[in-house]
Amino acid sequence: MSTELKAIYSRPRHEREGTDLVMFFHGYGSSEQRMAELFDAVPANATAVALRGGLEIGEDYGWFLLDYFLTHDFSEVLSATQRVYHWIDTEAQGYKSISLVGFSQGMAMASTLQRLRPQQFTCVAGLSGFVLSNELLAMTEDAPHEDPAQRPPYFWGRDVDDVVINPDAVEHSRSWLEEHTRLTARTYPYMGHRVGVDEKVDLKVFLSHYVKAAAT
Repeated sequence: MSTELKAIYSRPRHEREGTDLVMFFHGYGSSEQRMAELFDAVPANATAVALRGGLEIGEDYGWFLLDYFLTHDFSEVLSATQRVYHWIDTEAQGYKSISLVGFSQGMAMASTLQRLRPQQFTCVAGLSGFVLSNELLAMTEDAPHEDPAQRPPYFWGRDVDDVVINPDAVEHSRSWLEEHTRLTARTYPYMGHRVGVDEKVDLKVFLSHYVKAAAT
């Protein structure tokens, strides 16, 4: 597994400082190039960056091993998140805020990053993905804030008939998100396991609202 995370940016280096950073995480067996297709969903004043997972899967990449039931080795999850945190601590300086967007397994990464550093990120969006069910991870996180308005903003978009994310993972994700976040949930019939046009529009609205609020 590679320790270096390759990145694609929406802006050249000299235009990034002082902007709001939106980080994109691809799914299992995918790549950062595919997440770059969503860069036009970020606000005009923001910088988008798509990271490549360190796990090689054929000619593509992932963040940690998964099977159909989304079973994972938590040590691999921690290793992946620590590589991202190292990237943030060394490469994501000088931005006004940091937000996270993840597709499929990338949603598991984005939500885990937020759970382990709850004060660092402005908002999180999960697309056709899931939140990890893990007792050790649950033990590390703070209890949900009693006031829902004080919980982190979270967008969750999916197709209810998406067969890639199994029903148990969907139910756990729903339960955790409703308890721990200020959730905006949307479903898109016939979209399948991808990012549809309507979902991308809703993602843009969500990011525009919360990233702009963080910048003021």
